[in-house]
Amino acid sequence: MPLSPRDIEPALSLWPELAGGRARLINHSENQTFLVETERRGRFTLRIHRPGYQSRPAIESELAWMAALRRDTDVPIPEPLPGADGRLLQSFETDEEEARHAVLFRFVQGSEPSPDSNMGELFLTLGRYAAQLHLHAMQWQRPAGFERQVWQAATILDADGLWGDWRVAPGVDKAIRSILDRADAALWRRLGEYGLAEDRFGLIHADMRLGNLLVDGPGITLIDFDDSGFCWFVYDFAAAISFHETNAVVPGLRTAWIEGYRSVRPLGEEHVQAIDSMVMLRRMALLAWIGSHAETRLAQTHTSGFAAGTAQLAERYLRGPMFP
Repeated sequence: MPLSPRDIEPALSLWPELAGGRARLINHSENQTFLVETERRGRFTLRIHRPGYQSRPAIESELAWMAALRRDTDVPIPEPLPGADGRLLQSFETDEEEARHAVLFRFVQGSEPSPDSNMGELFLTLGRYAAQLHLHAMQWQRPAGFERQVWQAATILDADGLWGDWRVAPGVDKAIRSILDRADAALWRRLGEYGLAEDRFGLIHADMRLGNLLVDGPGITLIDFDDSGFCWFVYDFAAAISFHETNAVVPGLRTAWIEGYRSVRPLGEEHVQAIDSMVMLRRMALLAWIGSHAETRLAQTHTSGFAAGTAQLAERYLRGPMFP
């Protein structure tokens, strides 16, 4: 069950800025996000972490990368704020005496872009952002003890994957399972052939979907680094089209993303061809996620027909190419 504003009152006392603040839930997916409004200090965004998903070292590593990105690049990302003890990551206990991690961010104005908006310009920008992050990750000296999850075939496709088992997701019947089993095997083979060389695999955002963008006029802020980890660089495109993989506009968005990416960092044809595998891999990850996060509104919104759509995408993937 989601926490209520009353449940998180102990967390509000950890930041002086939140004194007297009023909280309301604005998002519940992997974590819960609350908008906290105060009379004197304005508005803030408070992220309460899902129990058991990210460890303290992993969250601290995420925040370390965000700090480095804010210092070293011009990619707009939120600013985390330290608590009274000077630490960015705080912990508190709910009334049920359950320990929860929390991070406070300075409020960012903007709204999630609509699929009906000018997506070409948006994906041109996302391609640039992705390339900037990848270049930074390749050059950045990570702090000792840096810890983030790894997104690859085993951690996504296996039954004990980070987001659950796609095989038991809603709608995966015998016929769909047969198609997806073949796609699963093809992914293992093709991803193995593509490999993990440093020019293609490293630290990425891993969740640049529309729901993690805040658009305010010409400004686009990239939020929610909670799923950042080690993966193939071009997976960031696949994440950007999350839940919209079968939309007819995707080939054009792919073209725009590649153009934006190449304006910052070279992207050879071998990497462009690997995008098909990344899109299929991400779709399998989302199918598993829907099954393991059935309590969230996001999963409920996309459950109907998602397994069948994934099978249709898999058939395109097996025939290839997906985006001629």
